[in-house]
Amino acid sequence: MRAGKAQESGAAVPAAERADGADGEPDPAGDPESEADIVVRDAISAPDVDGVPRRATRRFPLFTRDTARPEGGGRAAPRDAPAPARQWPVLAVSAAVGLGLLLTALDSFRVGTLLIGLALLAGAVLRWLVPDVGMLAVRSRFTDIATYGVLGTAIVLLAMMVQPDPWLVIPFLKDTLHFTVTNS
Repeated sequence: MRAGKAQESGAAVPAAERADGADGEPDPAGDPESEADIVVRDAISAPDVDGVPRRATRRFPLFTRDTARPEGGGRAAPRDAPAPARQWPVLAVSAAVGLGLLLTALDSFRVGTLLIGLALLAGAVLRWLVPDVGMLAVRSRFTDIATYGVLGTAIVLLAMMVQPDPWLVIPFLKDTLHFTVTNS
């Protein structure tokens, strides 16, 4: 690696390769300890394919080539476990949602939608407690917990308030509906 090429890329330049003399050659009078010194001028990252360290920058690239795995997006079970066992959190939530949809289709609307909402709340709890949840991790931990929690809570509340004979009655909602819908 040449000193000029390393300086252009912002890499560390060993003292032995720096040009200290007037003719561009290393200074022969340098002591052996100073030859091992490394001078870093800019931030550098790991070397590229050619072994030359690349300059690290805080700017975002113009084109995104890949995406980062979400926090907690690793396997939920060891590599040697069968594929379904590695993704047990998302399979558990999906199975509960599927059962809720089946119950809803079989004319048990309230129980089916309640099960769907509870499955989403269980997904939020799994995302909070389990460090690696596999494909249940979509975004950051906070965003996933907030999304699963808000949607699950809304579905559970709506399932409990569905007519006829609601399990949950919220008085101010009846007044709000009274002011917005009239019989005239």
